[in-house]
Amino acid sequence: MSDTIPPRNEGAAHAGIRSPRPPGSGPLDGIRVIDLTSVIMGPYAGQILGDLGAEVIKVESPEGDVMRAAGPNRSAGMGHVYLNVNRNKRSIVLDLKDSDGRDALLRLVETADVLIYNVRPQAMKRLRLAYEDVRAVNPRIIYAGGFGFGQDGPYAQRAAFDDLMQAMSGTAALQSISQGTVDGEAAPPRYVPINFCDRVSGLHMLYAVLAALYARERSGEGQAIEVPMFETMAAFVLGEHLGGYTFEPRQGPMGYARIVTPYRRPYRSADGYISVMPYNDKQWRAFFDAIGSPETMQDPRFATQEGRAANIEAVYAYMEQEIAKRPNREWVELLTRADIAHSPVKSLEDLHEDPHLQAVGFFEPFEHPSEGELRRTKIPTKFSGTPATVRRHAPLLGEHTEEVLREIGLPEDMVTRLAARVR
Repeated sequence: MSDTIPPRNEGAAHAGIRSPRPPGSGPLDGIRVIDLTSVIMGPYAGQILGDLGAEVIKVESPEGDVMRAAGPNRSAGMGHVYLNVNRNKRSIVLDLKDSDGRDALLRLVETADVLIYNVRPQAMKRLRLAYEDVRAVNPRIIYAGGFGFGQDGPYAQRAAFDDLMQAMSGTAALQSISQGTVDGEAAPPRYVPINFCDRVSGLHMLYAVLAALYARERSGEGQAIEVPMFETMAAFVLGEHLGGYTFEPRQGPMGYARIVTPYRRPYRSADGYISVMPYNDKQWRAFFDAIGSPETMQDPRFATQEGRAANIEAVYAYMEQEIAKRPNREWVELLTRADIAHSPVKSLEDLHEDPHLQAVGFFEPFEHPSEGELRRTKIPTKFSGTPATVRRHAPLLGEHTEEVLREIGLPEDMVTRLAARVR
């Protein structure tokens, strides 16, 4: 570290350098996370850590997280996606290519429990912020990287984005299979219209960090974690679709037949679309009774779970014909009485008006200091003793730079110099 930074007072308790916290503490209260991530995968993991009570310090370059620019937005650098994956964080700006910026980060590392990043490990090594560099100043650190590919394979140095991961993991191809054929030709592959791989991989990063923190409680030792998106998504997809390749010798093709059939889709009713899901034998019997066709349960294609699985396209085709005979309102009444899972297909706007989400207060209005009146989604998980809370708004770029740098004891002239680089 630079000799411009005096040594930290080693007599100070680890918790003694924590910043004053707003009311409310979750199960991770007392844990400090340095979040070097951008876009969605890492920020999503960091936000949930913050929701669970950790103090999360988002370290941004002078240009800021690229998702700040994704509109709609009210002001520059505060786009809707950024706002929705960066609450419960403070933002500081450090140029990690600059020696002062790197030294300031390493001083921050001394005070932290976790560091998460989502650039390629080669970039961290060039910045002299590889695990060995970080561990040298804090052996207890949990150092978690989320990036494209495991470092033992030929793709190690390749960049990764959600679209690329959907293409590589089989996710996009599954959309083609499930659409069937159009005019005799296979439907084109499609991306799932969510940053699906980013969010799945972000959740894997989250559980890995939590597990490592638990292991540290028992051993006293930190560790490095790698969360490669490609392997994560391949495992996620093939958990259902390894199919006949599960066995040696193979017992058929890959794929889970019920999931990939083109007939698996919301059914068209007389006036809209509805999802209907009788699952076990009892529910199928109730469905046939409800539509006045109890004898259908005697058909071997429908009578058992095994029969339905072996004839899944016939089952879906039958349902498609039946559902078309009634409007959604009648189906909702009939299926509710029969206790069969169902739902009309809802638009995104319908979610905002959904009576259940309204009753549980899912959409929370709040006032952002720079963006004005906003709404956010409620933290869905409940804890009886250590509730997760939203304590901080998504920060402006570098909003807390001076505050955090003073907390970790940097000289005032250095604080001023680093803070001046915030745009």
